[in-house]
Amino acid sequence: MQKEKTIDHALRATWQSIAKMYNEQASKHESTMAMAFLLLKVDKKHGTPSTSLGPLMGMEPTSFSRILKNMEEKGFIYREKNPDDGRSVLIKLTEFGFEKRNISKQHVTQFNETVKNNISEEKIKHFFEVTETINDLINNKKVFETEPTK
Repeated sequence: MQKEKTIDHALRATWQSIAKMYNEQASKHESTMAMAFLLLKVDKKHGTPSTSLGPLMGMEPTSFSRILKNMEEKGFIYREKNPDDGRSVLIKLTEFGFEKRNISKQHVTQFNETVKNNISEEKIKHFFEVTETINDLINNKKVFETEPTK
């Protein structure tokens, strides 16, 4: 089997290209793709509990803690005690964080608009159908429910 003909290779290679593109843009603003995505995930009005941000980002706790610390040092976010749950902390955006969030949002919007302008609406619809099916197969443990044939 040629790796270029496998679905997982196409997905991985495409995601690596997207990540590289976003990291190049983020570095122009003293940020990273992970920081930019985190800025987009924080609730603008109320903040977001730190315990729910990690899973949203799909990150390991150690990496997530490092990113939060770095973002706090750069002045993008601050931590505040959660009034609804004294055991948790809310992550909130600073004014500077809002500025960086808007830049991140502009880049994500520009990427999506560029793709939509170059691929038909029907193909994009099929793309989302395919990715949804792949996720359903994985989440419902349908991929490896039987041993591969030899």
